[in-house]
Amino acid sequence: MSRKITFLTLFLWLMTVTFPVIAQQKADTTYTFRFVPQKDTFYVPWNGNDTELARLLECIENNKTTILDGKLPLLVDGYCNSLGSEAENLATAKIRANRVKSELIIRAEIKEENFITRNHATEGDFVTVRLTVPVKGTAATDAEARRKAETEQLEAEKRAEQERLAEEQRKAEEARLAAEKAEAEKAAQQNKLVDTPSETKITNDYHFSLRANLLRWATLTPDLGVEWRICPSWGIAVNGSWTSWSWSDKDRRYALWEVAPEVRYYMGEKKAWYLGAMFKAGQFNYKFSETGKQGDLMGGGITAGYQLRLNKALALDFNLGLGYLNADFEKYEVIDGVRVRRGNETKDWWGPINAGVTLVWKLF
Repeated sequence: MSRKITFLTLFLWLMTVTFPVIAQQKADTTYTFRFVPQKDTFYVPWNGNDTELARLLECIENNKTTILDGKLPLLVDGYCNSLGSEAENLATAKIRANRVKSELIIRAEIKEENFITRNHATEGDFVTVRLTVPVKGTAATDAEARRKAETEQLEAEKRAEQERLAEEQRKAEEARLAAEKAEAEKAAQQNKLVDTPSETKITNDYHFSLRANLLRWATLTPDLGVEWRICPSWGIAVNGSWTSWSWSDKDRRYALWEVAPEVRYYMGEKKAWYLGAMFKAGQFNYKFSETGKQGDLMGGGITAGYQLRLNKALALDFNLGLGYLNADFEKYEVIDGVRVRRGNETKDWWGPINAGVTLVWKLF
């Protein structure tokens, strides 16, 4: 009988000592709030969030004094894994956790310092809030847990900052490489423009054109010609003139024909200046006084000139030729409408043999 009494007394003592400890070692209470993937807005009525919020607010209200005293912190964990990089996931998880905390601060009237927050770039798209009732006499353990949570949060933020800096460095390097590539392409294009004859530099890069010496036309001597540009530097031109005029009952006469082939070499950056060699041959019949002259002429020399471009199709060619001409002719008089020969004569001429202001029309 005494043994039974002793055993019952010991059992009651153990229950008296152990039950408060068991009551104080209350398990964590977790509340989960769901978020739409890739979004950070806290939709309270969505996916059971309103029910969880109501339960959490009731729990906070029941432990509000302890929470405000700092003895019962709210452990908030933000999660996100639906975005492309760890930095983006951690940033979104942080915003989600702050959304939930703001809702609790407004509705339950608690403070920022009553939370311990951690963010994670894993597991899913949600935020959890946990309340752990501290065991009596474990203030040091709680402080250690708080320090550990803060350390983990700092490390996560440090990793996110490092990833952000790495991303900025990568983008800056890509921008630098793109700028260098664009600069190289620009330099190559400029070199191509320098090396390749362009329309601006070589204005007479055609192959065939028609020509009309306006000075000849001004003396009532029609003049036409052609030029074939073999290449930008070399050309072959041929001009021809013909006229036949008489007046005073045919007592006065002005008639001639000439053919003048020419080889030209174009110079300069724009290929506008040129030097050439000309050959000239023809016949003439002049009678401006009592005595007329009729015969042949032949000669040649060097030419020089400049072509002034007017537009894509037209240009003015200013030229002058210096050289030698030989004229072999006979003199005559007209008596009663009959030509009477008065002898032969030959003359040599050294000096200007050609001049022109020629209109050039590029065909192709």
